[in-house]
This record gives sequence, structure tokens and C-alpha cells, in this order.
Amino acid sequence: MNNKDKIFWITRSSIFIALLIALQVVTAPLGNIIVTGSIVNLVLIISVMTCGLAPGLSVAAISPVMAKFVGIGPLWSLVPFISAGNIVLVILWHYIGNRNMGHKYAAYVTALVIAAIAKFLVLYVGILKIAVLILGLPEQQVAVISIMYPIMQLITALIGGILATILLPVLKNAIGR
Repeated sequence: MNNKDKIFWITRSSIFIALLIALQVVTAPLGNIIVTGSIVNLVLIISVMTCGLAPGLSVAAISPVMAKFVGIGPLWSLVPFISAGNIVLVILWHYIGNRNMGHKYAAYVTALVIAAIAKFLVLYVGILKIAVLILGLPEQQVAVISIMYPIMQLITALIGGILATILLPVLKNAIGR
């Protein structure tokens, strides 16, 4: 990677991280995890699909850390699992969403479904089968976490993916990609 590519990578990543933080700050007072989560997933998808894999991965990894700092994030012990779910979402969108499947939206719809389910599975296994056992949380907290993270993340990944499917053709046309 030459210096020009490094500068573009850093700039693109920084812009999407700043956008992500701003949107988390703006939507956090709403207290609605579906709104905030859907917007976060939308930003993750748009970043990878318009800027490439490296910026998308950067945004995906840092998203739950920033959410925690903003006051809407999970327990610190869950942050690595949410980062992993975000990373899986971004990788699958990158590789599936950029394929030529004949129809304009076929790749996006395929990426939307597969990436959302994969993110759900990563979070389900990571949080409910690994983290909860390691942390030894009370049963009431486990019940809240089991609904709040894997299932809500599936819903928000699907909504963010639907929004991305609508917006990506317009954005790609506007930036000439």
C-alpha cells in the first residue's frame, strides 16, 4: 500500500467512524435500540460497500467501543463479541454484495439475508454460549441479554441491510463507483 492509499484508507475510515459516533450520539437519547442499531448497521454496510473492506472492518470493530463511550453500549465483556458480529456482517457484505448476480439487487438481497443471519449466529454463540457462562451472570440479566443482543441485532442488521439496499445504488452512482 503506497502513501496515497494509506491516506485514503485513514480518511475514509475516519469519516465513517465520525459519522457513526455522531449518529449514535443523536439517536441515543431516543432510547430505541432498533433505531440506533439499524442506523449503525446501515453505516457499517455503506462504509464497506463504498470505501472497501479495510475501512469497513475498522468501523465494524470500533462501533461497539464507541457505543459504550456514548453510553448506549453493552457490558465491556460483550464488546469483543459485538465487534466480531459486526466484522462478520461487513466481510459478508463485501464479498457477497459486490458479486455480479445478474440482477441489480440480487447481490444486495443475498448479502442482506446471509450477513444478518451470520451476525446473529456469531452473537448467539459468542454471547449466550460463551460470555454468559464465563461471566456467571444472574438469570434475570441473562434473560435480558438473550433478547437484547442476538435477536435485536438480527432485526437491526436486517433493517440496516434493507436501507443499504435502497441507498447503495444511489450512493454508488453519486460517487461514480
